[in-house]
Amino acid sequence: MITVVVGISGGVDSAVSAYLLKKQGYNVIGLFMVNWEEDDETGVCTAKEDYEDVKRVCTKIGIPYYTVNYSKEYYDKVFTYFLEQYKKGNTPNPDVLCNREVKFGPFLDFAKKIGADYIATGHYAKKLEKDGKCYLLKAFDKNKDQSYFLNQLNQQQLKSVLFPLADIDKPTVRSIAEKLNLSNAHKKDSTGICFIGERNFRKFLKNFIPAQKGDIMTLDGKVVGKHDGVMYYTLGQRRGLGIGGKSDGNGKRWFVIKKDVKKNILYVSQGNSKELFSNGLVSGKFNFIPQRPTQDEFDCYAKFRYRQPDQKVHVKIVDDHIEVNFYEPQRAVTPGQYVVLYDGEVCLGGGEIEKVL
Repeated sequence: MITVVVGISGGVDSAVSAYLLKKQGYNVIGLFMVNWEEDDETGVCTAKEDYEDVKRVCTKIGIPYYTVNYSKEYYDKVFTYFLEQYKKGNTPNPDVLCNREVKFGPFLDFAKKIGADYIATGHYAKKLEKDGKCYLLKAFDKNKDQSYFLNQLNQQQLKSVLFPLADIDKPTVRSIAEKLNLSNAHKKDSTGICFIGERNFRKFLKNFIPAQKGDIMTLDGKVVGKHDGVMYYTLGQRRGLGIGGKSDGNGKRWFVIKKDVKKNILYVSQGNSKELFSNGLVSGKFNFIPQRPTQDEFDCYAKFRYRQPDQKVHVKIVDDHIEVNFYEPQRAVTPGQYVVLYDGEVCLGGGEIEKVL
């Protein structure tokens, strides 16, 4: 019998994934990964709450379950990099790194050590094996498709994973959980970064990066307010600036358009000014799936953030970097995030945005 270790988070997606695999005849083992250890404001460790859901769900489905602690690996390989990027003024995406460095790293190694044939996750994504190569595709449920977050996976990682939710949508997942009477059938989807959750992001970050207040300015040098530290803001942000009621403005909303970390200045403008838009980007150490294309230049589609509609682009490969030129100017393309390329349903890979053109 083929053995599959499923990453069980306590949420409904991973629970239904485990059920579907068992129904298909696999020998299924649940594995709960602790990636972050911290009590919330009430003194309750949120991982403990999730683990209680894991125990209830696995017992109901009838599969064995174990727990492993990867908090050190997460801190060293994901969170440390996350802080470094914020100090530089970038806006990192730790979910992409977590997939590459933890969920498809130590988790996969653990599964192999206990003799498993595959690992499985509750991601909404699809895998296609053809001519000895593994391709990453968009899921059937385009509203939940998570191929964007899997853009850094290599061939060995893709070869070893199953995506049970590839061809079903979220309402169907919840319906299956209801019929099984799973305790987490109506559990709210987790939002935001896993180690921050529903808490105030700025308040959390201040525990690790000291606040340094400075000026909020327009490009012509006019001071319109004070910020708490440029690293706490992201390009295109309009909430939380504290300058919405300025009487000397044009009445339009203020947006962050530029960050000067060295001078500690946050630049803003009103309305969708041209400074918010760019014509291209540069991405280093691009991860192509399944391999680097034979052509050095080609047209395809891209996302610069999750849930963004695909945008037509022209790509030029230069060594291990790529230059991406947009057919239409794009708003608030942000260094630290990922550019992910697509050819229709097929994900061609992704890379961190290093520079905006």
